[in-house]
Amino acid sequence: MRIACEEEPNFEFYTSRLGIRYKDIVDFYKTEFKGNKMFEVKMLHFFINTGIKDTTYYWSELNKCLEVYCQLKKVCPTLDSLDIGGGLPIQNSLAFEYDYDYIIEAVVQQIKTFCNQNGVEEPNIFTEFGSFTVGESGAALYSVVDQKQQNDTELWYMIDSSFITTLPDIWGINHRFVMLAINNWEKEYNRVNLGGLTCDSLDYYNAEAHVGQVYLPKITGDQEEPQYVGFFHTGAYQESLGGYGGIQHCLIPAPKHVIIDRDENGEVVTRLFSKEQSYKSMLKTLGY
Repeated sequence: MRIACEEEPNFEFYTSRLGIRYKDIVDFYKTEFKGNKMFEVKMLHFFINTGIKDTTYYWSELNKCLEVYCQLKKVCPTLDSLDIGGGLPIQNSLAFEYDYDYIIEAVVQQIKTFCNQNGVEEPNIFTEFGSFTVGESGAALYSVVDQKQQNDTELWYMIDSSFITTLPDIWGINHRFVMLAINNWEKEYNRVNLGGLTCDSLDYYNAEAHVGQVYLPKITGDQEEPQYVGFFHTGAYQESLGGYGGIQHCLIPAPKHVIIDRDENGEVVTRLFSKEQSYKSMLKTLGY
């Protein structure tokens, strides 16, 4: 992104790169902003791609950011806010454990202590907890349409959709979700791999890529209903990555969207948000 100022034609810079290095921030402010009455710097933002974790790496990177904040505050009096990028993790398995109260208290305490030691007023703290905020709002439900014994050790359950279409984080970054059988809990379980409908070799979900074995109830020939599988905490990124109402990977139709809520009496109610994408709507999008 190119930012330019017509009143001062020599003032222009580019922010197309992924941020600015720690050691360059103060000089960048002095060169591009200090003394320019058109700008008032209020916030320093930093991002750690591992997210907020109780690790030596995270605390070290937070200290680097606080050091820069204190340096910048001393030459930029208008600076009063700090955006700690990199969000909190959300549950991706039933064995997930994370002490949110402890980590938030530790982050705030470290900021407070560092600023006090450097004689700098404590900043307003902003966060970007996107996945943590909305992740639990979504789930994807599939039915198993067939099973296939690939070899002596690989049993595949084929779902009635594509992971690349409906859960692109599985395909793109090998993300793991809370996965549970919806029905037949009383049956014996076996270890399986899950495959999507497309011919894409990456359209799958199994232990090799997603950490942790996948177990589901055995499918027998006398079952009256299909085996249903649910993936939970899918509310972040999936729809924005896969798109809504458009053309999906391998022309796999977008699934039915159902909203689950509670009424004024506290009873669980459902309503249809959108029906399953039809071939007619896809053809119309393609111009036919």
